[in-house]
Amino acid sequence: MIDYGSGNLRSVHKALLKVGADVRVVKCPEEVGDARGMVLPGVGAFDDCIHALERQRLLEAAREFIRSGRPFLGICVGYQALFEKSEEFNSCAAGLGIFAGKVVRFSGGNGLKIPQIGWNQLDWIEPRCPLFRGVAEGSYVYFVHSFFPKPVDGSIVATRTTYGEMFASAVWRDNVFATQFHPEKSQKVGLQLLGNFVGYCG
Repeated sequence: MIDYGSGNLRSVHKALLKVGADVRVVKCPEEVGDARGMVLPGVGAFDDCIHALERQRLLEAAREFIRSGRPFLGICVGYQALFEKSEEFNSCAAGLGIFAGKVVRFSGGNGLKIPQIGWNQLDWIEPRCPLFRGVAEGSYVYFVHSFFPKPVDGSIVATRTTYGEMFASAVWRDNVFATQFHPEKSQKVGLQLLGNFVGYCG
């Protein structure tokens, strides 16, 4: 699990331990070693996440890990970081660029409060995605965000959720999984998801 100095590290760590993971917290590329999976948790601003990863030389390490074919899970800002850029606070940082698309803000229509804070449903789940094995469509998960990615390639969308507008609440392609919601705060559903990821890592 990547520690870049912010993010919801402790609760993600505890949740991974609860589902049987052997967790190594890394702060530099040399500590990644032979890890069988990588988790990038995130809370806060897109640029802060990217700049911190760059300072710790973990941005390129994450790209190399993904290229190696080993499983990768991004959570919240760790999900957004997989895309090319963000509109947040006139962001100028380039994301990991694993997926084409940018991170945009909720339109704020229908009188809905921004950020979205609280429980919302998975309106649609890609049935082939290993991360969501045993998770029923309509399940509730926990969100805290004002921004979300808009993937160019719709085929990577693993779940959709509606908050005034429909958005991609999770994506999946090959060995890369990512969720806008927080599995570590999503109780039984979240633990099922994290357990699936740990199992996928072997």
